Amino acid sequence: MTTLTIKIDKRTKAGKEFMAMSEPFFNNVEGIEIVETNSKEIENEYYTYSPEFKEKIKRAQENIKRGEFVTLNPNDIWGSLGLK
Repeated sequence: MTTLTIKIDKRTKAGKEFMAMSEPFFNNVEGIEIVETNSKEIENEYYTYSPEFKEKIKRAQENIKRGEFVTLNPNDIWGSLGLK
């Protein structure tokens, strides 16, 4: 199954026309469902980072504050990491 998100502002003329056109076409069609959400729900669903990732970022920020970081040369990344 694939989930496709299309943002439609029902307050606009184009949004109203799109909904008027699509609702009858997709109504009672097996495998297609129109689900209404507000933009905050979508942002929370798609842009929430995992607790593990948040912890990694927090540790990295603490390391930077202590001066523990590596500066990379974009022209020689492997060499900057000592892997050449």
